[in-house]
Amino acid sequence: MIANIARAGLLLAMLAVAGCNGSTTFEDISPQARKQLPAKILAQMKAKGMPRNSPVMARVFKEEGKVEIWKQKTNGRYDMIAAYDICKWSGKLGPKFIEGDRQAPEGFYSVKPHQMNPRSNYHLAFNIGYPNAFDRAHGRTGSNLMVHGACSSSGCYSMTDEQIEQIYAFGRDAFQGGQTEFQIQAFPFRMTAANMARYRNDPNYQFWTMLKEGYDHFEITKVPPKVDVCEKRYVFNRIPAAGAQFGSASDACPSFTQPDPLKTAYQSYQSTYETAFSSAIKSDVPAPKPTIAGLKEASLVSEWTRQRARGERVPVEPPSLSHDGKVTATSRMGRIDSPAGRRMAERDAAEAAKQQAAEAKKRPAEEQAAAALAAKAAAEAPAPVETAVVPAPAPVAVQAPPAEKPGLLGNMTKRITNMFGS
Repeated sequence: MIANIARAGLLLAMLAVAGCNGSTTFEDISPQARKQLPAKILAQMKAKGMPRNSPVMARVFKEEGKVEIWKQKTNGRYDMIAAYDICKWSGKLGPKFIEGDRQAPEGFYSVKPHQMNPRSNYHLAFNIGYPNAFDRAHGRTGSNLMVHGACSSSGCYSMTDEQIEQIYAFGRDAFQGGQTEFQIQAFPFRMTAANMARYRNDPNYQFWTMLKEGYDHFEITKVPPKVDVCEKRYVFNRIPAAGAQFGSASDACPSFTQPDPLKTAYQSYQSTYETAFSSAIKSDVPAPKPTIAGLKEASLVSEWTRQRARGERVPVEPPSLSHDGKVTATSRMGRIDSPAGRRMAERDAAEAAKQQAAEAKKRPAEEQAAAALAAKAAAEAPAPVETAVVPAPAPVAVQAPPAEKPGLLGNMTKRITNMFGS
């Protein structure tokens, strides 16, 4: 404990120095946050015309399991400089709804310098900024949604430690170059015509169609879109008319304009997309992946999360709700290995032992009571009815007829019989 106090005191002292003269930063006490990008990536940046400190942007694709890093070139447009396989993300395709639903967010988010965490318990991390204005307008809740290392996720996008060191370095260098915030675009999948056709019957389709407009603007311009929220929906690259401005996320959208080249390019892009979409509907496409069944499933998983956090025995995997309302849960049960879980296990064991002892104590009394009931039943039973035994009638003697006395006729009969046999 003394050692912990000493370490805490040293950390506070170092932060105090940092606050006074600005010469010490979190990076000074977090070596992993100081790591530079590999020479191979720096060479690729130079070949693409990307200054080391130029602005960056990230795109996340759940179904494909990818995080892309895009960086601004000297001509102002962005190009992809790196792509990483997501080590883990939790939940299903679809947005995050409430605290504890284990859903990784989807939408357009911003990361500012104060959201970078070089001292994360997950190696390195940055908060993506959930909930944003759109999420809050829809009453969505949650906190501390990150991109981080350690390959462990309960609603975040988790990378390996080596990957997060590079991603963190891209953001750090861009902030050092003057970028005030960088954009993260989080999508359920690449929003191609084929994928949109696969999910056209999904309850989340309308939400994804809204995100697709921002996706399309970036595909066309290769510049992160200007993002606003009005009437509880995302709008992209809209410039308020003179005297107008965006209010709260629930307010009516103001009058706006868009650059003519963007409008023309978007119309052409949409025409091509609609043709491809119609063709995709008629062709065989891979089956869609599971998607969240709205707030109902989010609430179901959130309750499971609360029970698990309390140390209760719950199914080892969160429950799932299909879009037709069927709940599925694994049969295997378990509890989290945590102080709360151990306390709950001890309490359950004590309760079980107490109940077992009470049952053992009750058993002799129950057996005695059962014997008494049996004796009472026997005493109260009616006396058996005696049955009179009727003696069998004495056998009747049958007398044989008297033998015929021999005479003349008898002797003659006997001689005749002897002559002929019987």
